[in-house]
Amino acid sequence: MGALWRTLRRPAIVLEFLTLQAHHLCMNSVTPIPGTRSANHVVAFHRTELNVILSLYGRMVAAGEWRDYGISTLKDMAVFSVFRRTAENPLYRIEKRPKLRDRQGQYVVVGMDGQILKRGHDLKTVLRVLERKLIRAVD
Repeated sequence: MGALWRTLRRPAIVLEFLTLQAHHLCMNSVTPIPGTRSANHVVAFHRTELNVILSLYGRMVAAGEWRDYGISTLKDMAVFSVFRRTAENPLYRIEKRPKLRDRQGQYVVVGMDGQILKRGHDLKTVLRVLERKLIRAVD
């Protein structure tokens, strides 16, 4: 935001930028359009789920392990991808698959090579596999 903020020097553009940012932050649900089919429904992370994920993300950024993230909302799953650098493949993918809620659990942590590291019903317990990487021995 720093580089973008420096380019916005006129007050009208700054106000429009802040209004757009506030508008995007306030929109936390998808409003269905009347007359459309439910096939357009997408899976997304809930605010409480994002708080848990972003809390871990902030600690990993502070530790220097992670640098960037991306969120994808698809028809059958939502994905939070974590990157060490912006232009590479994700280190980890945190996936939410509601169809697996009654079976193995709707939350999955997938490694860079596609291997499932942890799967379960509770997001906090699934993310513990990533928190272990944050713990280091102190001499």
